[in-house]
Order: sequence, then structure tokens, then C-alpha cells
Amino acid sequence: MNIPRKPEPEKPSRNRGTHSVEERLNSEIVQMLEVDGRMPFSEIAQKLSVSEGTVRNRVNAMKEAGLLRIVAIADPSASEYKADAMICLKVAPGVTPNAVAERLGNVSCVVYILWVTGRFDLLVELVCDEPDDLATFLEEHIHGVEDIVDAEVMLGLRNFKNQFLLKRNWEQRSQKG
Repeated sequence: MNIPRKPEPEKPSRNRGTHSVEERLNSEIVQMLEVDGRMPFSEIAQKLSVSEGTVRNRVNAMKEAGLLRIVAIADPSASEYKADAMICLKVAPGVTPNAVAERLGNVSCVVYILWVTGRFDLLVELVCDEPDDLATFLEEHIHGVEDIVDAEVMLGLRNFKNQFLLKRNWEQRSQKG
């Protein structure tokens, strides 16, 4: 005898419309913090027409999930460095660009390392407080080391634009100042 079964209750489904609104709100919060990491939650809330608690909760949730980290970034073009250089590096056979990048990444004057294609393997940017610091860096970390077979050093003469670290919403910020 076939006994009819009770229909199973429908499982609640995630409301995709709400989800996209949440993602959009998180994205807008992050965009504002990219312009000014110290912007008060009350100001963000006012601009986004939500409560301050909503902003606080979303920022904390993104931090806890590892999606957001608020840090200070110094703009090298705003400082008066005495030496700015780009160095193209060819790594030695049997050495990975990653290994050299890790070694150089621990040096405080190195601000940028990019794995590139072409004649060279890595492009390294450094900024130094004194011209002697550049010479010391080259002697200790570039010339005569076994993991680098060729280097081309290009000294910066004048910085016309540096938007690398402050890439997003730079125009808005410039217009305020």
C-alpha cells in the first residue's frame, strides 16, 4: 500500500537581490575607505544612507573574513627622496624570480617588485633617503650576488606622475585639496 508522503517544506533560499545589494554596499564602503582610510563610519553612513552601525558591522565582518585591511600608505612622490631608481634584473639560471623577489622584498627601500617579460625577469623600484643609500643597496643586494646575472639601473630624474598606490578616486581627492 502506498502511503502518500507529506510534501517537504521548501528550504529557504538565499535572496539574490539582497545579496547583490549587500555586496554593492560593501564595495561602496571599501571605495570610500580607499580614498580615506580614516573616514568616520558616521560620514560613510550618511553618504550611503545607512546607519553608522551598519557600516561598522560590515567593516568588522570584512576584516574578520580577511577581505579588508586598512593600512597607511606613504606616497613616495609627496616625499623628498634623494634617490629614486628602477632596476631591471635578470636572475641567474636555476634561480626563480620569486626567490629574488622575496630576498629583495625584505629591504626597506624597495617599494615595488614586478615579474616581467622580455630581456629582464624583474623590475624593482626603490626610493632612498640619500644617494649613498642607493650605492650601498646596489653593492649589497645587486652587484656580485649569485642569484642575479644582469642589472640595468635607471635613476629617476623627475617624477611627472605617481598614481600607483593611490590609484582609485585620485581625481576626486585632488579636486578637494
